[in-house]
Amino acid sequence: MNDWLTYLREVNTISIIVRLSLICLFAGVVGIERGTKRRPAGFRTHMLVGIGATMVMLTGQYMLEIRGFVTDASRLGAQVISGIGFLGAGTIIMVGRNQVKGLTTAAGLWACACMGLAIGIGFYEVAIIGGLFICLIMMGLHRLDEYVQRHSRVLELYMELDDIATLTRLLEFVKREEAKVSNLEIHRIKNDNDQGVGALMTLTTKRPCDHANYVIHLHEVEGIRAIEEIV
Repeated sequence: MNDWLTYLREVNTISIIVRLSLICLFAGVVGIERGTKRRPAGFRTHMLVGIGATMVMLTGQYMLEIRGFVTDASRLGAQVISGIGFLGAGTIIMVGRNQVKGLTTAAGLWACACMGLAIGIGFYEVAIIGGLFICLIMMGLHRLDEYVQRHSRVLELYMELDDIATLTRLLEFVKREEAKVSNLEIHRIKNDNDQGVGALMTLTTKRPCDHANYVIHLHEVEGIRAIEEIV
């Protein structure tokens, strides 16, 4: 076993195939998970990032061990770590009502690049264990993350109200429930035939609650047309 690992840590045709296959497997799994959620970076993007990082480290090792260049093999990898930021930033977008999308995708791309560097240099143990952890976090913990967010004390809400008087009633209703409103933004609904009001707010409840049930509870306030939780 140790002889095989030693052989695979060297730069040769078999080790190159094994390393590129490993990164395709793990980065591909992460990419598929992102793709099923219709995120901007999917299956192919994650694989390409991982393969690129692996090739960079293989090239560094080749320069050091085969060609005998007096260089630090980690220098190329350091450029990948910093350079992947531009690709990750491209997946983070601001959509309507101050919603930020793509943070998990950007983190996944960065993690795939790091995994590629480990595989590229032949550090199979950390690459495989790390790859399993990345896949577990991206796929297995999604429901836990969603549950925690949907049952916290803080709700980011967008509401459409009949008028300012409705907003006053809402604030009084929330105060009676010992909840707090912050980051309140109000604007007129842009429609000549409509005198409605749009309100964006952060609502902090007294104790953790099911957000869906709490939104239904808020509909008891007369004059609320619609409520949307921003996630």
